[in-house]
Formats: sequence, C-alpha cells, structure tokens
Amino acid sequence: MIDIQPDIEFIRQTRKESGIDLSQCMQCGACTSVCDLAEPSLPFPRKEMIWAAWGLRDKLLTDPGIWLCHQCGDCTATCPRGVKPGDVLSAIRKQYYRYYARPRILAKIIQDPHFLPLIILLPILITGLIIYLTGTLSVLEGDVNYSNFFPHIPLNISFISFFMFGLIGIILSIRVFWKRLHEARISAERKQSILKSFFGVLIELLLHKKLRQCKAQKHRYYSHLLVFWGFILLLIVTFFAILSTLFFEYPLPFLNPIKIAGNAGGFALVTGCTIMIVKRVSQRNNYKSSYIDWIFLISMFLLGITGFMVELARFQNWTFAYLLYFIHLILVWMVILYLPYTKFAHFIYRIVALTFTNSYKS
Repeated sequence: MIDIQPDIEFIRQTRKESGIDLSQCMQCGACTSVCDLAEPSLPFPRKEMIWAAWGLRDKLLTDPGIWLCHQCGDCTATCPRGVKPGDVLSAIRKQYYRYYARPRILAKIIQDPHFLPLIILLPILITGLIIYLTGTLSVLEGDVNYSNFFPHIPLNISFISFFMFGLIGIILSIRVFWKRLHEARISAERKQSILKSFFGVLIELLLHKKLRQCKAQKHRYYSHLLVFWGFILLLIVTFFAILSTLFFEYPLPFLNPIKIAGNAGGFALVTGCTIMIVKRVSQRNNYKSSYIDWIFLISMFLLGITGFMVELARFQNWTFAYLLYFIHLILVWMVILYLPYTKFAHFIYRIVALTFTNSYKS
C-alpha cells in the first residue's frame, strides 16, 4: 500500500495562486493528449495535476516536468472542466522560487504585494546614497551630462555589484535544485553527457523552438522572443558601455553601432512587453496573471520606455533629464537585483530541469 502524506498548505497555496479548484480535475487526460510539448513516454501534465490535487509537494518540487510547460494555453483551451492546467503549473513554478531561491527571504518578499514599497524603496535609497556621497546632489546647469549627476565609476561599480549579487543567487539556486533532482532519482541511468544535453537545451530555448509549437496563443512565441533577446542585447550593450567609459569615447554617438544595437534591443523589449500586457488584459478571464507576472512586465516595460526618454532628454537638453535618469536607474537596479526571483528565472530553472531530463533516464 502506498502511503500518501498530502501537504494541505501546498494545496491551499497552489489553489490560491492559480485560482483553480484542483478537485475539479477528473483526470480525463485531455491535457496530455493535446500537449505537443510533452514527451511521448511521459503522461504530462496529467501526472502533475494528480500530484497537485494530492498535495505531493516534494514530488512536484523535484519534477523536471513542471518546466516542460510554456503555458501556451493549448491544454486550457481543451480541458472540459475549465481546470486550466497551465495556470496550475505556473503557480507551482512560483513556489520553486520560494523553495530554491537563495536567500529565500528575498524571494518571499518579492512575491508578497505587501512588500512592494520596500522593493522599490531599496534601490531608491542605494541610488540616493551614492549620489549624496559623490557630492552631485545639486542643481546642474548647462548641457545634460549624466556623468556629472551619477559619475561613471560608482555607476559601473554599483551595476557590476548588483549583477554579481543576482548571479551568485542564481548559481546557489541552481546548485540546490540540481542536487534535489539528483537525490530524487539517485538510481537513474545516464542517457548522454550533461554537457551535450546542456547545449542542446540552450539552443532550443534561445530559439524558443518549443514555444513556437503552441496553437492557442501563437503570439506568445513572438512576444517572448522579443522580450528575451531585447533584454539580452541591452545587457550586452550595457557591459560594452562600461568598457567605453574606461577605454573609449562616452557617451556614444547616436549612429554608433553599439548605440544602434542598444536602441534595437530597447525597441524589441518595449514591443514584446506591450504585446504581453495587451494580451494579458484582453484575455484576463481565460488566463491568470499573478502579481509577480505584472511586476516583471511593468518593470521591463518602464525600463525600456525610460531608457528611450533618457536618451532623448540628453539630445534635447530637457530640464528634467536628471529626474528621468534617476527613475531609469531605479528600474535598472530593480531588474538586475531581483532577477533570480522573477519571471526571468524561468529561463535558468528550465535549462537545469531539461538538461537533467535529457541527461538521465526517467
């Protein structure tokens, strides 16, 4: 006889975050039959829906199958009971952050709406303190020069520090996640090398190949591709800008290839976020968007918009250019500092989960 110990709190939390009554699932298997993203040998997502209804928290938190789902909506459109498996799996993935994220307390704070003022206030205080210590907290006259307001050296140091903090958080999270996956399948046989699996998964995710197979919400492929590559391009351009302040002319001319790449990345980011926001609002009755979804989307959207405004303000010498720059910096710090605890962490956890799945027999 199998001894099942349901985690009632896990069931309650999943129901709260997904908005779904898990007892409504009748295990018909329609979700599995319609999902093109599932492996032929795995009963996905039917298996995960059973475990969620039973409150099998430990199984779900070590189940790579959770990360097969791209929440494309095909299963939701097919479900005869309106259970919305995609929303359920999304709610479980959010619990991954709270469980695996390091430090855990930061993940819990970021996902709690009551702490929104705090997560905004922290980068404001840090930025304000740096400006105060550098002695540039004063009215600046003449042509707009952002380095007079926030000098390059403290700007570069703070950006790299925040980026490294996020990177270390991601590495620690991955380490714990991989360990738990391996412990749950200690006797699993190796199918192929981890390195080969990793590069295969990386190429698949960079091109969003699986997401392209979605039928119910085809727009998700294009919007996700725009946001992902827009952000990556902006990140690369930012690091080049840091090098430019040290070794080359800065700020860069408008027609400089790096400046053009940055503007292209910003345009892609804003366009992708706009599509996501419009679709989430128009389809709010069909698909659930959580607080953390909106925090991520709005932060990224405003990051791109304020970036363009800051650039325009410099060329036009707007009187409130430095205020715009201050707001833009706050958004930059928020996105970079909280990266391991928001939707962008999906990419990292998905790589780890799928690499493990492709490396070991289930």
